[in-house]
Amino acid sequence: MSQPRKRIGLLFGGRSAEHEVSKLSAANVLRALDPDRYDIVPIGIGRDGRWLLCDSGNGGGRGAKSLEIPEGAPQVALLPGGAGEMMVLNGDAGSTTLRLDAVVPVLHGPNGEDGTVQGFLELANVPYVGSGVMGSAAGMDKDVAKRLLRDSGLPVVPFLTLTPHTRVDYRAAVDALGTSDLFVKPANMGSSVGVSRASSPEEFAKACEKAFRYDGKVLVERSVTDAREIECSVLENAAGEIKASPLGEIVPAGSHGFYSYDAKYIDADGALLRIPAELTSDQAERIQNLAVETFKSLGCEGLARVDFFVDPKSESSLFVNEVNTLPGFTAISMYPKLWEAGGLPQSELMEVLIGHAIARHERRNQLALV
Repeated sequence: MSQPRKRIGLLFGGRSAEHEVSKLSAANVLRALDPDRYDIVPIGIGRDGRWLLCDSGNGGGRGAKSLEIPEGAPQVALLPGGAGEMMVLNGDAGSTTLRLDAVVPVLHGPNGEDGTVQGFLELANVPYVGSGVMGSAAGMDKDVAKRLLRDSGLPVVPFLTLTPHTRVDYRAAVDALGTSDLFVKPANMGSSVGVSRASSPEEFAKACEKAFRYDGKVLVERSVTDAREIECSVLENAAGEIKASPLGEIVPAGSHGFYSYDAKYIDADGALLRIPAELTSDQAERIQNLAVETFKSLGCEGLARVDFFVDPKSESSLFVNEVNTLPGFTAISMYPKLWEAGGLPQSELMEVLIGHAIARHERRNQLALV
């Protein structure tokens, strides 16, 4: 006898500069979810923050490249403590309710990947895919993440943290970090949004202005010259077992000096994804072990992509660059591609992630409250 289909809320869009990337990722996740096992309820978060019920076919059906939020879509609201119960506000026609068995947040950047939505889903008492509030917040904030990793004895690139009240000039940054080649990035942003390279006072000033447009906290990092960018996908199953995927390498191409937003999503020839990465077995094993240690040190759960820099002048010189707790799931994204290379297709990957979400939720609901 077949099991009844679970109703899965698919959250996409969001109030961040990565709104469009989220729509691409969500379309890919929709295709990966088995329609015989899951009844998918797409919920688009508009740029104004409203949650809107979208058609399950979403215009282009399961073959759509990007999920969209239709004009006039009804607003929805998850009920606090409602165990997945959601109100659909149909205007003059009144309201109806439906119940979600779990939520898959396909959100990138602030107001989605940083613990805010995770806290809301906790209050709604509904299972959801990915890290909890603490792991999401720690992974999102590059300053906090680097401090936690450094305190855990894991290798990170030397950095400075700036705020509007503690800004420094180029010369002070160079003196502090010991190099004239710097990277400037918002502390709370992904997909390389707002990231610039700077090797002069003029470039540094422009880079800081750009980064501060996206966040009130900015990181300045020492550049690892000609660094190899290695990525590893980490996955936790329902039993709490954590595994690392085969490794991939990002090779920027054309005029892109690093893996920028344009190289990722706009320029079709912006980068080469090399899977598996060309590493010795010892190097690969060390990076995979570091990826799992990083995952644990930041309190991540479910999934994360851990990015590394390998110094080409010393293959033993390795740095944890950053962690993405809700990595991209577009057709070109590394997270699902690396698991496919490891023998786990996206449909089975989603099974593991939803299984982990439901099992974790059940464990938490068994904890004593008083």
